[in-house]
Amino acid sequence: MAPVNETDMVLLPESLKALKRVANEVGLDLRGASLNLDGGFDSAHNRKCIFNAGLIPNIKENPRNRKTTKRGRKRFFNEAIHVLRMRVERTFAWEDKFKRLLLRFERIQHRHYGMKLMAYTLMNLRAFCGI
Repeated sequence: MAPVNETDMVLLPESLKALKRVANEVGLDLRGASLNLDGGFDSAHNRKCIFNAGLIPNIKENPRNRKTTKRGRKRFFNEAIHVLRMRVERTFAWEDKFKRLLLRFERIQHRHYGMKLMAYTLMNLRAFCGI
């Protein structure tokens, strides 16, 4: 948890430490796993923090209003993983359109799950039928 006026970039190093701590407690080995972030996290410092944590940074390079491409070795970026991330983010954005799910009016888990299923059904109807 952090104040609203603090950016995610400032919170990244502490978040990585917390992620590693939780992974160790659970018994997960994160070495070699990809950490997929958007272009806002594209900096040498962030990439180094992620790499030192044993993860592979998968961050789309931010062009920063460049007229020509940056010289030097290309940064690692797996487009297939990034496409999956965008698909998940889009699904969460669609889910946020349903106020009943956003505010979680339902206290009973089965009812909330049923509301999610109805929301996903409506999303699919809109996508496939063009409604």
